[in-house]
Amino acid sequence: MDKTESTSMIKRKKIFIFDLDGTIYLDGVLFPGAAALFEQLHKMDKDYVFLTNNSSLSSMAYLHKIQGLGIPCSMKNVATSTQAAIAYLKQHHVNDLIYVMGTKSMIEELKEASINVANTYFEGIDGVLIGYDIENSYQKLTDVSRLLTEGKFYLATNPDLVCPVSFGFVPDCGSFALMLENATHRKPRFLGKPQAEIIEMIIDRFEVSKEEVILIGDRLYTDIKCGINAKIDTVLVLSGETTLKDLDASEVKPTLVVKDVNEILKLLVG
Repeated sequence: MDKTESTSMIKRKKIFIFDLDGTIYLDGVLFPGAAALFEQLHKMDKDYVFLTNNSSLSSMAYLHKIQGLGIPCSMKNVATSTQAAIAYLKQHHVNDLIYVMGTKSMIEELKEASINVANTYFEGIDGVLIGYDIENSYQKLTDVSRLLTEGKFYLATNPDLVCPVSFGFVPDCGSFALMLENATHRKPRFLGKPQAEIIEMIIDRFEVSKEEVILIGDRLYTDIKCGINAKIDTVLVLSGETTLKDLDASEVKPTLVVKDVNEILKLLVG
C-alpha cells in the first residue's frame, strides 16, 4: 500500500482502536506524537478507544491513567480484557463461583459487576479465571493447579506471553497459562484479543460499521490477529514487541505497517 492509499484509508475511518503498552506508551510514558495524534483525531471529529489485554488494572484505573497522561477520555473510550471476561461470565456462568488469579484491582471490577469471586481455595468453586497478575504468589498458583486438576472450567483474560517494560519484557498472562499447563495439562479459553467478540463489543458501543473501524497495535498474535478475526483493517506499529523479522516470518499480516503512532498522525494531516 503506497502513501496515497494509506492516507486515504486512515482518513476515512471513524473509530480508531488503540492498544496501550508498546503502542501509545511504554511504562506509562507516551511515545512521541501520541498526544498530538489524539488532538488531531478530536479535531477531525473521529473517536478512539483504548483496548488493552492487560488485566492488571481495572477499567476505571485505566481511565484515570489515560486522563493523567493528558488525553481526553471517558469510560466509553476504554475497553479491556476484564470487560470481555465479565461479558462472557454473565452470559455463560452467571451464578457460578469463580476463583480469580488476578490483582486486587481486577477482582474489585469483577465484584462491582456482580461476579461471584473467590481468592482462596475451598470446596464449591466452579471455575478459574486468570489474568495478568502482577501480585501473583505461589499460593495462588497452587490453588489454581488444584482446581484445574479437579476439572473446574478454566478461563484467561489474554494470551499475551509478555508485557513490555522499559528494560525489555516481563511474563504476562499467557506465560502464566503455559506454566499452569505444564503442571496440570490444562489450557484456558482466552477471552481478550485476539477474540473477535471484544471488537464486536466496541462496534456495538459506537454503532458503526466494520468498514469505519481500524485497530492499531504492536503485536501480531493478539492485536493484528484480533482485527483479522473481526474483519476490520489493522495497523502494526513497530514500537513494541513485533520486529520486521517477526512480521516476515508470520502468516498474520496487517493492512498497514508503520514505525510508530507518529506516522499515523502524519497520514492524517497529510
